[in-house]
Amino acid sequence: MTPSRLATFTAGGKARYGAVTGKGVVDLSARYSQWPTLREVIEAGALRRLAEEAEGFAADFPLDAVAYDIPVPSPEKIICVGVNYPDRNEEYKDGQAAPTNPSLFIRFPRSFVGHGAPLVRPPESPQLDYEGEIVIVIGKGGRRIAETDALSHIAALSLCNEGTIRDWVRHAKFNVTQGKNFDRTGSIGPWLVPFTGEAQVADITLSTRVNGELRQQDRTSRMIFSFRKIINYISTFTTLVPGDIIVTGTPTGAGARFDPPVWLKPGDVIEVEADGIGVLRNSVVDEAAS
Repeated sequence: MTPSRLATFTAGGKARYGAVTGKGVVDLSARYSQWPTLREVIEAGALRRLAEEAEGFAADFPLDAVAYDIPVPSPEKIICVGVNYPDRNEEYKDGQAAPTNPSLFIRFPRSFVGHGAPLVRPPESPQLDYEGEIVIVIGKGGRRIAETDALSHIAALSLCNEGTIRDWVRHAKFNVTQGKNFDRTGSIGPWLVPFTGEAQVADITLSTRVNGELRQQDRTSRMIFSFRKIINYISTFTTLVPGDIIVTGTPTGAGARFDPPVWLKPGDVIEVEADGIGVLRNSVVDEAAS
C-alpha cells in the first residue's frame, strides 16, 4: 500500500493538517492533537507513521473542500540552491565551468503560497518568472552532516515554484534577496511525500509547464550538486532543524531566457511536476486585483 501524502490545509475556516487520499482528505490534526502542525509531526519522526495510518481512516473532507497551505508552517529556514543543473549554468554564458560549491539564498515563508492559490504579481514590476524545483524537508537536525549520512536527515519531498521578480534580483550589487522575496510570488506543495530512500530521488524527472506548454525539464541524476552534497554543505555553516526546507535548483527554460523574455501574466497557469511527488499548480493575479 502506498502511504498517503500529507498536507497542511484550511477547511471550515480552520487551519489543519491531514492526508490526501483517493477517498478525500483525512483530518489528522483532529486525531493526533499532541502534534499541533506537521512541523511537530516531522520533529517527532512520525511523518511516515501518520501517512500509513491515515489509510485506515475515512475521509473528513472532499478534495474540493480544502485550501492548501505551504506544507510546513513557519519553517525556521527556507534555503534555496541556485544554478544546480548543467544547462542552467551554461545559460549565464560567462565561460565559467560548473561552480565548486552551491550558490545559496534565503526566502521567507511569506513569499510562498500553497497549491491552488494564485501567485501575485506586484505593481513594482511585470517581470514575474517561474522556476520549478524539487524540495527536500529536513526531518533530523544536525550540524556538519557527512555526505554519507545526509539522506537519513530527509523527512519528505515536495515541489516548489520559486517565483522570481527578475529585475529586482539585480536591484543591488551583490544579492538576489529582493527579487526572491516579494510576498506570495512563489508556491510550495501540494503536500509532503514521506522520504523512503535514495532510489526515490536518484533520477526524478522534473518538469514545468505554463498554460500547458512544456518550458522546463531535466532529471535529478544530472544535478551539479546532489541532495547529499547540498545537505552536507549547508549544515557546515548552519544547524539544520526538523522542518527546514531546502529548494534544490531549477532546470533551464525560465521565462527570462527567452528572446524576448516571456513573463508570467494574470490568468497564466503554471504546473510543476515530478515523478512520485505530484503536480503543483498555481495561477497568476495582479496584486491590485487579488
